[in-house]
Amino acid sequence: MKDQTSENNMIHLERIDSANIWQIVDLKVFRHQKNFVAENWVSIVQAYGVRDSATAAFPFAIYNDKRPVGFLMIGFNEAALYDNWDDVEAPKSLVNNYSLWRLMIDKRYQKRGYGREAVKLALDFIRTWPCGKAEYCSLSYEPENEVAREFYRSMGFVENGEMDGDEIVAVLKL
Repeated sequence: MKDQTSENNMIHLERIDSANIWQIVDLKVFRHQKNFVAENWVSIVQAYGVRDSATAAFPFAIYNDKRPVGFLMIGFNEAALYDNWDDVEAPKSLVNNYSLWRLMIDKRYQKRGYGREAVKLALDFIRTWPCGKAEYCSLSYEPENEVAREFYRSMGFVENGEMDGDEIVAVLKL
């Protein structure tokens, strides 16, 4: 099932299911990027773990035509997850808002524009309001991840002064 397709090329998002889960789990980033993004199987487990909670997760495979090239997960109301932790406060931008919870492009397919197209498709999906209307889409990244900072800035995300643990939060007004 193709959920979102880019008009510019063959990049599209597909829901994770039994037909593609292992292909997506097998996608990897470069060694120097491993500290910046969770492995895909961890994200898929997190998506499963928030079912029937106040947080929603939408894990997607990123495809170029029929080839899986990455993974993306959209969240809604991630702040509710923080209720389970005593010593951590949720960024206010995660309360009843959408988030780009995960984005990774396999090391073999980076620097081809797939991430940019995937984010556009994710925002298109978010604007269908699957969990209701919201003001922002937020995301976070490690302070030393300059590539992510510049990429997300170029997509219109603006740092809002919040931190998510040790990560910088940036938001995009929907």
